[in-house]
Amino acid sequence: MNDREVAEYLLANPEFFVEHAETLATIRLANPHGKAAVSLQERQMEMLRDKNKHLERRLAELLRYGHENDSIASKFNRWTIRVMAERDPYALPRTIASGLRDIFDVPQAALRVWDVAEPYAQADFARHVSEEVRIFAGSLSTPYCGANTGFEAAQWLAQAASASNAATITAASAADDQGAAASDTAQTTESIALLALRDPAGTEDAPTFGLLVMGSSDPRRFHEGMATDFLTQIGALASAALSRLLPR
Repeated sequence: MNDREVAEYLLANPEFFVEHAETLATIRLANPHGKAAVSLQERQMEMLRDKNKHLERRLAELLRYGHENDSIASKFNRWTIRVMAERDPYALPRTIASGLRDIFDVPQAALRVWDVAEPYAQADFARHVSEEVRIFAGSLSTPYCGANTGFEAAQWLAQAASASNAATITAASAADDQGAAASDTAQTTESIALLALRDPAGTEDAPTFGLLVMGSSDPRRFHEGMATDFLTQIGALASAALSRLLPR
């Protein structure tokens, strides 16, 4: 009789150790921790303790994920309120980007909208976007997250930082300081998230009318394989809000 047959017999005859209790009491097993041999009951208790520890660690991990999701949901709610409360269409893109920086602690955020209605054609957020960026945005069925490999859209982050810094620097040194800010931002953007902006009433393959970019100096802030559920929701809400800039 081999090991497998012994195991199958014991599983098929659970009353064996009831009828042969003295055998159960004499069985000694090797201790996995290198100590003296232990009884079968002691080994079972040790296995149960190990299993409980594993379950406790798993439960703690699930609770941590739950708290993180609650925190993100709360931030999303605050950001949504701020976006919905913005009445000025010209200020809306800035409100969306600044809200991501302030509420979600995203270091860098910027966006572009194209094919806008005539009143907004000269706005900063409607600056020229290359056909390459438009094609790439149209190919995004889900948010892109990963390393910044020199995306043209990542340069918008530097331009946004320059515009922000320009509000606090003197006119005499504006050109030098803005150039330095753009250079610093470009050097520190290690990871990015790209969210296509689409007609909220359309399908996933509806034409895009913009692109939202977020960046960080942390290479792991936006990485391949990360969950994108909340990013998808951010893109959907931003699309719905910015659709008012399009021709009627």
